[in-house]
Amino acid sequence: MSTSASNTPDIIELRNIACDVASQAGKYVLEESKNQVLHETKSSASDLVTEIDKHTEALIVDLVRSQRPDDSFLGEEGTSQKGSSDVLWVIDPIDGTTNFVHEHPGFGVSIAAKLDDVIVAGAVADPKHGELFDAAIGNGARCNGELIRIERSPKLETALVATGFSYEASERKTQAKILTYLLPAIADIRRMGSAAIDLCSVAMGRVDAFYETGLNEWDIAAGSLIASEAGAKVLTIKSFVGETLHVAVNTCIESEFLNLLHSAMEKSSRDI
Repeated sequence: MSTSASNTPDIIELRNIACDVASQAGKYVLEESKNQVLHETKSSASDLVTEIDKHTEALIVDLVRSQRPDDSFLGEEGTSQKGSSDVLWVIDPIDGTTNFVHEHPGFGVSIAAKLDDVIVAGAVADPKHGELFDAAIGNGARCNGELIRIERSPKLETALVATGFSYEASERKTQAKILTYLLPAIADIRRMGSAAIDLCSVAMGRVDAFYETGLNEWDIAAGSLIASEAGAKVLTIKSFVGETLHVAVNTCIESEFLNLLHSAMEKSSRDI
């Protein structure tokens, strides 16, 4: 990193700020989930946004700025503010808004700190389940303050795999076709509806792999670091059926799972 040592932020401090703010924002979101939520659509009829998304993003920015007034911000709901420091906060105020609107579990608050183009700290709050995940690069991952580390050693055929689907109908068709080639080779699929929560599930060993295309940086910034610091292999494949593919996988099945994904992609591309 190019930042001088004297000006380099304390990564643990950044993690702690992310934790504190994600926790506060998560409590706000959980309270609002009990009320009837008016929503609008963005890119498609299934891509929902609420006033709570926008209010939560503003709350997060205000809370972080109160402690770090010189930092930059990038948020899903339009926040784009350039500060004078080298720290950029990447924010998804409600990852899993569709779940939130339907009062379905599987939504969370994701906050990550990026320093010189590297995600160095982050937190994901899952308020519905009372869980707060966090990580600082090189310092491990935690859930509710306790260190977590992937311990399960699955085989590919016993692996539980999480994924998600695009808001665009044409892309869903391709994703569904790929899935038909994956399912016979693994134990089962889980579709939660929040990439941030899915990545934390990899970190906890609740699922053995996660893959999804069409994600934005705010969807995965904190969750990817948490999964990586818990021992998962996290990688980005730039050209996967014309999309960028994000993967987090238990290292015990890394090679087999990646080979399976590529094989499924090739077979599905011949079918479509």
